[in-house]
Parts: sequence; structure tokens; C-alpha cells
Amino acid sequence: MKWSVNNFFRRIPKWLFWSFLIVNAFIILIFNDFFGDSEIFGILAFFYFLLLIFLLSRWIFKQIRSLINLKNEKAKTELLHLKSQVNPHFFFNTLNNLYGLVGTDTKKAQELILKLSDMMRYSIYEGEKEVVTLKAEVDYLYNYIALHKMRYHKQIDVTFKAEIEDNYKVMPLLFIILLENAFKHGVENLSKDAYVYIDINTKDKKVFFEIENNFDQTLPKEDKGIGLKNLKRRLELVYPKKHALSFSTTENVYKAKLTLQL
Repeated sequence: MKWSVNNFFRRIPKWLFWSFLIVNAFIILIFNDFFGDSEIFGILAFFYFLLLIFLLSRWIFKQIRSLINLKNEKAKTELLHLKSQVNPHFFFNTLNNLYGLVGTDTKKAQELILKLSDMMRYSIYEGEKEVVTLKAEVDYLYNYIALHKMRYHKQIDVTFKAEIEDNYKVMPLLFIILLENAFKHGVENLSKDAYVYIDINTKDKKVFFEIENNFDQTLPKEDKGIGLKNLKRRLELVYPKKHALSFSTTENVYKAKLTLQL
């Protein structure tokens, strides 16, 4: 087995190593009165304290780097956990609709299965990435809307305006939460005249997303659930001080706005 100086020092407990250095420093200070006039003692003392400062600075730097790495790992783990919470209730609801359609409208059920398959594939594989193209996110929203239109037996008015740059990239599965809320708290509860208006555009390395929907004022206010809390936390982790998220309600109209600085 090869022996090296590094292996030797690694075997020494850290507390013993630092205790040895600090005790030596005190000994040098104590004997400075006796050997202070000695040039050799002065040079040795100078280099010893220089070494001590270097080692101490190196130790502090390592501790800071470890704390930063730990914080980053914790943030990544939390982000993965938050991503895993996106969309499960939507998929479950769609599967329930499929169960009812299989016996009554086979062709429509097949179309739903294909759309749902595309969305699940995107959620699983693209959702794991740090960033995706904005165009891919927009296409995902289009598929979501198409699925809902196929599910419903009522007329809904959905307007989707998208003017985006092809090279823009964003964190995946960001806008879907706001779109889900528009359908869940608006369209789902209205028997007629339901509408959803979506506008997404880009300018000067910024993404502007706005969504508006009407809702039934007579129904009791529902808890928004973990969806919006999830979204807010993900934005804090990935776009700290580079995003703006706001909500407003006027009579029976609900609006949400999200701005990202890329």
C-alpha cells in the first residue's frame, strides 16, 4: 500500500491538527520575548503565521462552498418534488372521462388517448429538464385546451394568442397551473357562456403571460389548493427577483399575469 504525506495528514483528526497549529502559535507568541531579536526566529514566525492564515482561509472557503453546495442541492431536490406534483389531478379526471367514452364513442376515446399520451410524455420527459423551448410549452397548452374541448358536452369560447420568439427557453410546466385554474374554477362550473382568454408574447428577453376567465359568482369561493403555492415556490427558486406574478378579480372575471425576465 502506497504511503504519502496526504494520506498521513488525512488520518489525523481535524480537531487534533488545528489544536496543534493553535498551540504552536501561542508558543511562538510566548517565546517572542526571548527570541524576538533573532532574525531566524522572526522569519520562521512570519512564515508560520502566514501558513496558519492560509490554512484558516482555505478552511473557511471550503465551509462556505459546502454550504452553497448544500443549499443548491436542497433547492434542486425541492424543485424536483414540486415538479412531480404538477398535473396529476388533471390526468386522473381525463382518465375518468375516457372510461365513460370507451363504450359510447370509441373514436373520440381514441383521440383523447392519443392527446393524453402526448401530454403525459411531455410531462414526464420534458418536465425533468431544467429548461425547454417556449414553443414546446405553448404546444403543451394547446394540447391541454384541445383535450378539454373534446371532454366537454358544452360550448366554450377559448382564445389563445401567441406571439413568441423561437429561441426563448423557460422552466417547463410553468403556465399550465394558471391554465388549469382557469378551467377548474371557471369553465367547469359554468353551464353556458364560459370563456378563457390566453395571451403570451415575448419582447427584450421577457415573457409576458396573461390569462382571463369568467366564473360563477354565486358559488362559494374555493381554495386554490397547492397549485399556486407550487408555482410561486418554483418561481422563487428558478427566477429569484426576475419574475412578477399578480392576480385580480373584477365582478365575475378573474385575471392572472406572469412576467419572466430571461
